[in-house]
Amino acid sequence: MSQEFDVAVLGAGPGGYVAAIRAAQLGLKTVMIEREHLGGICLNWGCIPAKALLRSAEVYHLMQHASGFGLKADQIGFDLQAIVKRSRKVSEQLTKGIGFLMKKNKVEVVMGTGKLAGPGTIAVTGEKGNSTVKAKNIILATGARARVLPGLEPDGKFVWTYKEALLPDTMPKSLLVVGSGAIGIEFASFFKTLGADVTVVELMEDILPVEDKEISAHARKMFEKQGMRIETGASVEKIIPGATTAKATLKLKSGKTETLEVDRIISAVGITGNVEGIGLEEAGIKVDRSHVVVNEWCETGVPGVYAIGDLAGPPWLAHKASHEGVMVAERIAGVKGVHPMDMANIPGCTYSMPQVASVGLTEAKAKEAGYDIRVGRFPFVGSGKAIALGETEGLVKTIFDNKTGELLGAHMIGAEVTEMIQGYVIGRTLETTEAELKATVFAHPTLSEMMHESVLDAEGIALHI
Repeated sequence: MSQEFDVAVLGAGPGGYVAAIRAAQLGLKTVMIEREHLGGICLNWGCIPAKALLRSAEVYHLMQHASGFGLKADQIGFDLQAIVKRSRKVSEQLTKGIGFLMKKNKVEVVMGTGKLAGPGTIAVTGEKGNSTVKAKNIILATGARARVLPGLEPDGKFVWTYKEALLPDTMPKSLLVVGSGAIGIEFASFFKTLGADVTVVELMEDILPVEDKEISAHARKMFEKQGMRIETGASVEKIIPGATTAKATLKLKSGKTETLEVDRIISAVGITGNVEGIGLEEAGIKVDRSHVVVNEWCETGVPGVYAIGDLAGPPWLAHKASHEGVMVAERIAGVKGVHPMDMANIPGCTYSMPQVASVGLTEAKAKEAGYDIRVGRFPFVGSGKAIALGETEGLVKTIFDNKTGELLGAHMIGAEVTEMIQGYVIGRTLETTEAELKATVFAHPTLSEMMHESVLDAEGIALHI
């Protein structure tokens, strides 16, 4: 490949392909290099197929409770392989869509493994042989993979990562999930809803440890009510595979040890950046704890080389990667008014049953930062729409600066909160105050009315509790 590009993107995940599209929209000659599949982990082995699985579990749950809605449903069951097949079809449809978008925006796609090979140069080992890509600007978007702990190495049989969990060869009767972040909790919720006996082990003191403590406690109570066993402040010391099951030695918070026999184990203990084999060290690009070190503009320190998404560190979220991709493309193109990413305005979502969503500071972090805060809360049971939906368990929590009225954080648990959170995200982006939220009209009957009531409660004037 002899032609030179304005922008070369290494990696076609939600950061890379969005960066490529935006660069092309801005008139920059763009090439995208991908070693495996368009859409990256998110579309193929993460966000999208996992949500498709969870949707099937949600429908199954509703079918089991049909009588509560005055309906009759007999011989309710599920076909695990059909659920997985649907999940894969959803993923494939979106992956094909990425290919269409590349053609539409005239982004050249090169399938192969890319590596930095000097200033403005990427060496590609591809399906059609080796080639060299020249570009004035390079955006690294190689993403991340599941972190592997010693003794918890995935074996394709008993110990699964998210990849094996998306393609289960059997429906486990018993399951151990190690790690209670979003990935671990989502899989725990999926398999529990389908009937598995699920145990979650978390090293930290709370499940969903990045969330507000009150929300984490609420989530734990709801999961345990469903029959899920949760052990926090605990760890897995050893795993011994057997013929058909595996035995895991747990060290509990009390200091006692316990042997737990399970059909399968899911390791969900975080991720590690894909920094190997892409020429970072040779290029002089710094890496810290498996992530490329960047500034607020995603610049690596090497002129013309940027890093975005999971490769550039937390939060490890697809929407963060996409936003960074747009920002970098616009900065390269010289678009005026581009702002660096504000990490405090990135929403976090967990698509379990119940869902969890948040943005901004937790109550504890707000206090640590020295704010004089005012907190509002509103329970789902006070919402007419939640009652009509049969979804009365949940909570909306808002945190304000008592002096300025600034919305410091919002935290939710319950049905559809991953959709509702965006209202508060927009509010924070627009620097909305408590007074403006208070004056906003929310449609009735909607779940979003609880967002308004939580704001009112911060002033002690909630109307429906």
